[in-house]
Amino acid sequence: MARHAQSRAPRTRLSRRSKAVSGLALSTLVGTALWAWPASGDDHNSGTDAKSTMATTASGPDTPRTPVSAPKSAPNAAPNAPAGRPIPGLSDAARKRIPADSRQVLVVTGKDMDSFQSRVVLYTREEGSDDWEPGPTWSAHNAARGWTDDHRYGDLRSPIGVYPLTDAGGLLAPPEGTKLPYDRNGSFVADGTGVEGEPLAGAFDYVIAINYNREPGTSPLDQQRPWGAAKGGGVWLHVDHDGPTQGCISLKPRVMRELLRTLDPDLHPVIVMGPADY
Repeated sequence: MARHAQSRAPRTRLSRRSKAVSGLALSTLVGTALWAWPASGDDHNSGTDAKSTMATTASGPDTPRTPVSAPKSAPNAAPNAPAGRPIPGLSDAARKRIPADSRQVLVVTGKDMDSFQSRVVLYTREEGSDDWEPGPTWSAHNAARGWTDDHRYGDLRSPIGVYPLTDAGGLLAPPEGTKLPYDRNGSFVADGTGVEGEPLAGAFDYVIAINYNREPGTSPLDQQRPWGAAKGGGVWLHVDHDGPTQGCISLKPRVMRELLRTLDPDLHPVIVMGPADY
């Protein structure tokens, strides 16, 4: 999670980075009022009514939104039975969590369990086909401490899993051809610096919500946390700020624009995210 910007009132500072990510930085993130607007990934406290500001583009209705992969205790975990030629680099367990009706799968593969460097590939398949076709490979950042299969608020790790991608937004207008419902909102502002001191300005120009512990069909700014606040939230795809995040996945601006033009609710896009061979 990079740092999610919060609405301008109240405005808060965002996170630091990998070298500063030891006990002091982590306790500061979780426990002090100075971090009321934690960096990307965990609970961006927007002062606006996110539902009321949601703008749906003309190119498609919302799709059913149920997290595909969730903590064992989460009530919304969805069993799925995908078929077809396996997407390379995934475990059988991860492949089985991809919904059978999904025809767009964004695969984020971390370098290792504790790395904040990852690679991203969008796989697509034609209707009625078992053949998954890879797109280009993009570099990305994930959380400063790597990955976890039991994400907690402020742990500086990205949640492993398979999650639908149903809602988007940002400070800027959606790129022409955007299909996901898109909330253009002045509350998508990232101030301050990242965990390694890099500026966060522009990080939330474009965001795509990852349906980890969130209410599908709402703006990425929505603060509802179905699995409880302790499980974190506000995990997004967003613009890279040249450093690790607090839980999100960050990509270059041109890649975010391409994803917004490509991801289609009618094709039930999901993200598969975790370390190598997840």
